[in-house]
Amino acid sequence: MLDIEKLNVHYGVIPAIEDVSLKVDQGKIVALVGANGAGKSTTLKATVGVLRAKRGKISYNGMDVTRLPANRRVRMGIVLIPEGRQIFGSLTTRENLIVGAYHRRDHEEVRRDRDWIHGLFPVLEERKSQLAGTLSGGEQQMLALARGLMSRPKLLLLDEPSLGLAPLGVKSVYEAIQRIMKAGLTILLVEQNVNIAMRVADYVYVMETGRITMEGRPEEVMRSEDIRKAYLGG
Repeated sequence: MLDIEKLNVHYGVIPAIEDVSLKVDQGKIVALVGANGAGKSTTLKATVGVLRAKRGKISYNGMDVTRLPANRRVRMGIVLIPEGRQIFGSLTTRENLIVGAYHRRDHEEVRRDRDWIHGLFPVLEERKSQLAGTLSGGEQQMLALARGLMSRPKLLLLDEPSLGLAPLGVKSVYEAIQRIMKAGLTILLVEQNVNIAMRVADYVYVMETGRITMEGRPEEVMRSEDIRKAYLGG
């Protein structure tokens, strides 16, 4: 579904990622792990079109989307759930969901999707009239996921969904992600919590200082002594 080839992104003259190549097969969860500042979020932002590629190619379902604007990519089904949730705190939960469907004109289908999402996240229906900024951290992350789903994505880019959450919130969010997978979505997951990533991913890429340094199935990556020392304390 997604094929990134030798992708380079710069911030001004400073390279952020260099010659990054990765693939995401349809219906799979692929995790991109690494330390802070490794270039993981930059890779997601370039994939969805928020950042422009300096060099390289991004293909989605066989189509070159490298130069397409972000709004075109969203309509094609590439949707980013950003780090830090970035919900609209002064809007209600329901209004945030409506914003997620801003580009859609199939109003009856939008209503059906909202009902489906309330089935996935019952707490959001309970809190539909509540200001989003007053939700708990875990509820806000669920809302961020739900808002992204209202765009009807085919490829979901998740940037640090566990960041800043208490253990119970992390558990709830990842249970929701697994339910989303059953709906047939494909996921590229950026996650600093390597233990979580290894449990849910079908395939893993390890990124260090803007480059992919290792890849493989989770059990293969976990056999690396360097990975265990760097991310799991030995």
